[in-house]
Amino acid sequence: MRAGVTDVDDATSGRLTTDATEPTRVGDGPHAPDATCLPEITRALDDALASARAAGRDVLLEHEGLPLAAALGLAVPAHVVVHAGERDEPWHALPGARLVVKALSASLPHRSDAGAVRIVPRTEVDDVVRTFRGRFDAHGLEGVLVAECVTHDGAPGGELLLGLRATDDFGPVVALGLGGVQAEALARLLPRARALALCAPGSDARERTHALRESAAFALACRPLRGRPARLAPDALDALLRRWLAFAPLAAAAGLREFELNPVALVEGRPWALDALGRLGAPPIAPPAPRPREAIARLYRPRSLALAGVSERMNPGRIMLRNVLDAGFPPDALTVLKPGVDTIDGVRCVPDLDALDAPVDVLAVSLAAASAADLVRDAVARGKARALIVVSGGFDEHASGRVHAERVRAALAASRARADGGAVLNGPNCLGIRSRPGRYDTLFIPRAKLPFAGRPAPLAIVSQSGALAVALCSRLDGLDPHTVVTCGNQLDLTLADHLEALADDTDLRVFACYAEGLRPGDGPRLLTLARRLAGEGRALVVCRAGRTAAGTRASASHTAAIAGDFAVFAALLAASGALVAQTLDEFTDLLRLACALDTKRADGLRLGALSNAGFEAVAMADHQGPFTLPNLGQPTCEALSALLATHGLASIVSVANPLDVTPILDDAGFAEAARLLLADDAVDVGAIGCVPLSGALSTLPAGEGHGEDVLAPDALAARLVDVVAACDKACVLVVDAGPLYDPFARTLESRGAVVFRHADRALGVLARYVGWRIGFGA
Repeated sequence: MRAGVTDVDDATSGRLTTDATEPTRVGDGPHAPDATCLPEITRALDDALASARAAGRDVLLEHEGLPLAAALGLAVPAHVVVHAGERDEPWHALPGARLVVKALSASLPHRSDAGAVRIVPRTEVDDVVRTFRGRFDAHGLEGVLVAECVTHDGAPGGELLLGLRATDDFGPVVALGLGGVQAEALARLLPRARALALCAPGSDARERTHALRESAAFALACRPLRGRPARLAPDALDALLRRWLAFAPLAAAAGLREFELNPVALVEGRPWALDALGRLGAPPIAPPAPRPREAIARLYRPRSLALAGVSERMNPGRIMLRNVLDAGFPPDALTVLKPGVDTIDGVRCVPDLDALDAPVDVLAVSLAAASAADLVRDAVARGKARALIVVSGGFDEHASGRVHAERVRAALAASRARADGGAVLNGPNCLGIRSRPGRYDTLFIPRAKLPFAGRPAPLAIVSQSGALAVALCSRLDGLDPHTVVTCGNQLDLTLADHLEALADDTDLRVFACYAEGLRPGDGPRLLTLARRLAGEGRALVVCRAGRTAAGTRASASHTAAIAGDFAVFAALLAASGALVAQTLDEFTDLLRLACALDTKRADGLRLGALSNAGFEAVAMADHQGPFTLPNLGQPTCEALSALLATHGLASIVSVANPLDVTPILDDAGFAEAARLLLADDAVDVGAIGCVPLSGALSTLPAGEGHGEDVLAPDALAARLVDVVAACDKACVLVVDAGPLYDPFARTLESRGAVVFRHADRALGVLARYVGWRIGFGA
């Protein structure tokens, strides 16, 4: 057992408060937020912030934070503050033989390390107070807090961390984790999803349950363990979380950027706040006014298009022109802005905006920043284009270009006062937009390098990085996305603007989002969109770059150090129904699965696995993860036994799951074994592995020295594709071999199968996807 003291890894950066000298003990435990509790919370918040600001601090000290914790429903130890110059001993009214003594100073961020926290018999408090005054006066000591010592279990789960952090991406976020002085060390030992339960205002019951039950804090605090009863009822923890979620917007709006209680001790079923810390700052940036949706829609299906920056020689603008024509856009609806030339590539040229026959739906600009800014401002102000694509760089990336960016923003803002809602702009510093239904492509990548020759896929890619978008399209070889948007600097249109608009297209089933940073207001919009798409059985697959932030590293609170920007991004979006990729490889893999398996069943985690190599069958069992490997039904076992006997394998192969059919089974036998396995009622999803070096299989391209032809209608590729296509269950294929067998793998992929080159990677990604399908009813 340990006394109720911890170093909260204290002051974050700034200023704080003072307190009354009467001992107080407040808070009867958590209760759910309602209209009657908010005035109490608001008063406590106002008092705490006023005290800190009056003292000229941007740090909320413990004596200011504890009354706020009480208003939020936690029990708080009786405590007093002894200010400089006071000679009485107000702690005599505090209960207990031992008391906690803490120095109060904004410049002591790690009080335990500095010796500024002591637990002593009450008879020694006066001496400690005098010692603190002498020792810490040079550190800006504002007073000494003397508190009741709350005895509690300091083991993991006996102490929690409860925090609030105002994030730039998602606004205020509430965090719950294991607490105490080792909070960060414990978090580093845990997977990210288990280190903290993270929720944002607006989280529904399912999202809160998901966040809580995934966390180590819930497991150790709310579940019995080896004869020890649960320390806190799950409903009580949820009620406390809901109260904090109601408090979060109030705190952020008032300028409380961080607020943390650590530890929150669990004593006889009640949470006690034993330390408090806060940091003040500017209120969050208000999101901009909504952009006109009708103008955004023009970007995906324009009726007319103009290009600026096209050269008679090959340049990005000329590549854009050729790609637009190659995509099937009508030449008579296309115009090039270029003086002194009549036509380029058969497309009419005009000298300037005045020469346009009528305003265009989309104007794509590939000019130097200054010229681009002038043209955009003119087109927007005069209503010459409803939507603009600016691929030019040199705007917000450098100080010298920010004047151009501000002028363009002003022109766009002024246009929004028009009856039609004004213009919208995608970019600048983007790679363009490609829309298959819109029959145009302004990506300035030569068609020979990115041919888009695959099967039409119900996939929209929205990426802040143009290079990532085209690299992703190249990796998704065999798939032709419905829409590709690269939004660059997001000067006007943001990731959320595009995703929301594209979500209205019911032909789209899968949405890829690559973010390097979110604009104000986009985070909550993405959460709402993720909930919507998951509810409709559609997939939002997201990947975030820039996982570390200087602001997070600089913060002295455990909440900010543990709940960094990427942790918040990943946790909130996953709980809302998005598939969050941890790596670029996983991003690509999840998109391939989501596109290929959208119409397939994924009813559970019972895996049927087959291979013709013993090592691969073992690998599938070793990497089954959340999958189970059920026993196959008797009819399946009998059919497989008969098949194996036909091929002379009855004495070699035992029917099991995973099923090792050995390298002896031929093309027809291999495909039939896969069909029988997938058809079994005990199997929900399948993984079929093939090590293609077996001489019994036709897996090589036609050539000298052998009689195989991977493209033959009776070869293994065609047979396996038929099996997978006829099966209504989700299934992946594994081809574990070197480059010689790339044509075999490509043949399978070109015909609609999902192929991996190693079983462990296949099962890991399949588990993520099937888990999402089950968890969100997709």
